Amino acid sequence: MEIVVALALMAAVLFGADRLLLRLESRGRVNWRRNNRQRLSEAPTAEIDSMLSDHAHR
Repeated sequence: MEIVVALALMAAVLFGADRLLLRLESRGRVNWRRNNRQRLSEAPTAEIDSMLSDHAHR
């Protein structure tokens, strides 16, 4: 019985955290599930040579 109560409590906490983050997202504070998620396949990539070259740090 204790396991059922613990699982129900954990589900309630996760649900509450999700609702809180959705509310913060609607106010523009965070990106959680719905708005403007950047796809990693479309993110700009840098070549390793340009990252390691000396002239990039000057």
